[in-house]
Amino acid sequence: MPVSAQDPTQPDGSVQGYQVRRTLPVRVELARQAGRRRTRLALGFLVLLPLLLLAAFEIGDDGSVPRTADLAGMATSSGLNFTAFAMSSSAGFLLVVVVALFFGDTVASEASWSSLRYLLAAPVPRGRLLRQKAVVAAVLSLLGIALLPAVALAAGVFWYGTGELVTPSGSVLPFPVGLLTVVLAVLYLAVQLSWVAGVALWLSVNTDAPLGAVGGAVLASILSQILDQISALGGLRSFLPTHYAYAWGDLLAEEVDWTGMANGACSSLVYAAVFVLLAHWSFRRKDITS
Repeated sequence: MPVSAQDPTQPDGSVQGYQVRRTLPVRVELARQAGRRRTRLALGFLVLLPLLLLAAFEIGDDGSVPRTADLAGMATSSGLNFTAFAMSSSAGFLLVVVVALFFGDTVASEASWSSLRYLLAAPVPRGRLLRQKAVVAAVLSLLGIALLPAVALAAGVFWYGTGELVTPSGSVLPFPVGLLTVVLAVLYLAVQLSWVAGVALWLSVNTDAPLGAVGGAVLASILSQILDQISALGGLRSFLPTHYAYAWGDLLAEEVDWTGMANGACSSLVYAAVFVLLAHWSFRRKDITS
């Protein structure tokens, strides 16, 4: 036989039959991550939290008339109001932790287990490995962000009924409009938290400690929220990634102002894009020593 017929390598140097697109499929990585205890615990807690809030309202009910000053005061007036309160109480910290957990644990966990070198030797190209893991982390994060309001809505409607959504400003939205408002708020939260995903992914490729990557992203969020409280910074606060974290509350106004949400979405996407590019750049040049 000709020498070329005996050569098992392809023009790019890989063996015959090897296809990059077949390495580490999303379904395989998703099954791996879904079977992990931290995934089940995180998603399970998001299911449990609305039930805990519901129990807290029932145990602490003093029979007083619901107030209209804030979401907490109106939480028991309808299922939609209960959902809005659950979202407002968890958006600033809990959902940040969930997104940071799924993205910060991507590469750092493999490095800590010393399995990263074997994945790359499979061989799985570095760019594809990072992309597949980021896609799975995004799927789990979106599931977590949607799971909490979905459970809160189901529990709230069951317990408080399908009443109107009463906003802190006193305006009243019928159930279909209120439901659409909640959906839009969830979509905005998913976009706004993308900057946390980018930071956590970047930290994950630069450390062998998953807890360090997750904690670093959460710490960045807390620091940004603290700086946002300093009025002396003036207009500089608008450049902080958490400045528009609660801009979804504008949906509860009688006339919706989309300015804050548009600014928040653009700001978060820019931060996310920058840190994702940094993560890709760092990972392609990283020495795998774990």
